[in-house]
Formats: sequence, C-alpha cells, structure tokens
Amino acid sequence: MDNYLIRNAKIVNNGTITHGFVLVRGGIIRAVGAGEPGVEQELAEVIDAGGNYLLPGVIDDQVHFREPGLTHKAEIATESKAAVAGGITSFMEMPNTKPQTTSIEELEKKYNRASEVSMANYSFYLGATNDNIDEIRKLDPARNCGVKVFMGSSTGNMLVDKQDALEKIFAESPTLIATHCEDEATIKKNSEKARNKYGEDIPVGQHPVIRSEEACYLSSALAVKLAKKHQTRLHVLHISTARELELFQQGTDFGKKVITAEVCIHHLWFSDEDYERKGTLIKWNPAVKTVHDRDSLVAAVLNDKLDVIATDHAPHTIEEKQSKYFKSPSGGPMVQHALTAMLELVHRNKLTIEKVVEKMCHAPARLFGVRERGFIEPGLKADLVLVDMDQEWTVAHKNVFYKCGWSPFQGETFHSKVTHTWVNGKLAFRDGLFNEMVRGERLEFENS
Repeated sequence: MDNYLIRNAKIVNNGTITHGFVLVRGGIIRAVGAGEPGVEQELAEVIDAGGNYLLPGVIDDQVHFREPGLTHKAEIATESKAAVAGGITSFMEMPNTKPQTTSIEELEKKYNRASEVSMANYSFYLGATNDNIDEIRKLDPARNCGVKVFMGSSTGNMLVDKQDALEKIFAESPTLIATHCEDEATIKKNSEKARNKYGEDIPVGQHPVIRSEEACYLSSALAVKLAKKHQTRLHVLHISTARELELFQQGTDFGKKVITAEVCIHHLWFSDEDYERKGTLIKWNPAVKTVHDRDSLVAAVLNDKLDVIATDHAPHTIEEKQSKYFKSPSGGPMVQHALTAMLELVHRNKLTIEKVVEKMCHAPARLFGVRERGFIEPGLKADLVLVDMDQEWTVAHKNVFYKCGWSPFQGETFHSKVTHTWVNGKLAFRDGLFNEMVRGERLEFENS
C-alpha cells in the first residue's frame, strides 16, 4: 500500500523541532502536523516513532560508486543500499569510473544502470577534460547535477591542467561546476622531497605534508578567481584547511551566494593525530590535516561559511588500502556511517541536530536546486529518515554493508542509529532489514 502515518515523532525541519506526525500517500508527504493526527488520517500503516527524530532524507552531493569498470570495489546497487541504511536517500556520483564519464553517452549509461539497481535517488556529474567542452555545452541543467573539474589529479587521473580549457569550462558550463582543488605542481614538489627523505617507505603521516595546505589553497583560490571572472556557479568540494575558509563568504542565500563550499565527514572527524592509529585507512585526497584545521571546519559549519556536509564515499578493497604509501589509493567508504558520525558530534555538543539537517538535507537541496526533496513539507517527495538518538552500537565488520567490507569507523561506538528510511514514500530500510525491491528516481533540478 505504501501509505504511512508516522506519529509521535520529533520532526526536524527548517531549524525547528516539532513533536507531531507525517502522513505519506503515493510517495508524497500529504500532511505534517503537531501533536496527534485526527481520524481522517486512517487507511495508512501507522509507524509509532516512539519520540525519535524524523529527518528529511540526506542528499549526498559527492560519492564514488565505482560502476562501471571498478566493480570489484563497489557497485551502484551495493553502495546505494549502504547509503539507505545510513539515511542517505539521494546521491550525486562522480565521473572517474572506467570508462570515465566525460560524454553524454557514457553519462546516460549510468542513469540507465541506476534506474535498474539503485535503492536511492541519483544524479551523475559529467567529468570535464581538457578537450570535451562540446559535451559540457550539451548538458541539460534540469536533469543533471553539474560538471566535475579535477583541478588536481586524484583517483582516475582526470586532471584539467590547461588554462584555456579551464577558462572555457568556467565561461560556458550550463550547470554548476564542482571542483576538486589541489595544486598539482606543489604536490609533485612535495612528493619528490618525501621520496628523497624516505624512499618508497613513506609514512602515511606525511600525506598532509605532501598534499599540503598550500596545495589546497593555491588551487581553491584559482577556482574562486575563475568563477568570479566568468560569474560561474562554483561549488568547491571537500575543503580541508582553515586557510581556505577565507575564500568563502558566510550565508545561506544561494540566490546571492554563488561560490559555495562543501566539507566532508572525515575532515570534520579525523585529524593528523589519527594516522598512527588508522594508517592508510584514512588516506584521502585532500588529506586529513591538523586538529586546528578540523576544529576550524566544524566552526565554519556553524557559522555558514561551509555550506554542505557530504561524504566523498570512495571505497577501495582492504588489500589495496594496505599497500605502501604511493600504491595505496586515497579514499574510503562513508555513506552508511556519515549521518551517524555527525549525530555523534551532536552528542558531543559540537553540532546541533538542526545544523546537521541544514547542511546534509536542506542546503544540498537548495544549493543544487533539487526538486521536491530535502524538506519535510506537504507536496514534497517522501524521503524520510527516523533516527534513535539513544541507541548505542559499535561499527564492526559484521554490520558493514559496503561491498569492500570495511569502514574507517570500525571499532567506533556511536550513540545514534538510523532505524527507518523511506525513499519516495517506500519503506526501504527498517531495523536492519531492507526492501530490496525499492528503486530510487532520477533527481530533477530547478536550474536556469
């Protein structure tokens, strides 16, 4: 029937918490109210939330689900399932697959595959190269989340390093441009220094020295300069340093704030003090940096210099990750534990649940112009997450849903847990069990 009356819930929406109910019919939120529902809300399966928190489904603006071509690490099916278990109901996936998603033809193949297997809603970035401006021009802004530009090489080596190519992309992209910003020349110089000192046995603690604050700042500053020059809608991904924050303005009005920034879970959680304990399991690009950087990023979430919290979910096999420094790929799985980790920061009084919802649900919807999602309001798609804020559990191999089978949070005890996830009004996840018949929808965007 897929009609649900969720009662006795603490509804978190638009900065407020209301004890009340939500009625879902036909995949749409039909009513939201305080207190108890009236008799007219019958003919629906009643879910007693037990006073737990009901959030909008999380919209993750940066994931790598590895399909096609890298499916020994992950697949759209497996990772979307893990995402739903973590309260993520919509994702935007990156182009560094095999083949790379640098043409409209390859892009549409991904959409077709997701329609067959994805439990969550989906969109895919078109990847920019030094010579695919004609493909970028064809992109439909109403049906695609954006263009991804690697302004520093990362997994997949899609570096855009020609100035004239960058100028054209920033001048002519019909959609938002999302950038990975690390200066390649700085990284190469720092890598040579490390090799001269350590040979090939470079300690992973050198990662933030090699992929340094300077490398991040130089590249982010260039992206911001290009965006201002061409009046481009720019979104800088995975900010990792306190210094980069000076490039961005405070505020939440995305009609006026056209240069925005994302921060990822790992940069809000880990610091360089964790490399000794976690090793290459927390090797990401950009690198996890100092305690000062981490704490500055948390503060920038609170003061609205940083706009979105995302995952940069990027799984590799444990065997790949345990290689020596230069052979160990950067990235790690994150979607299942992202919301829970941020709610742990709520327990530690570093964030509020309202701010977590703003940065993981509302802001991505408004920033990208996602249609009919990201809020708990009548008339919108029923992407919903029920969270028990007082359920203790420990991340272990046996409860990890990623295809790669591991998590950088393994051994961590959290005090909040996702109990239910609805995708387009269908109950996709409930108390550890999945309805694997649920399929997400292609995201649509209100972009001009």
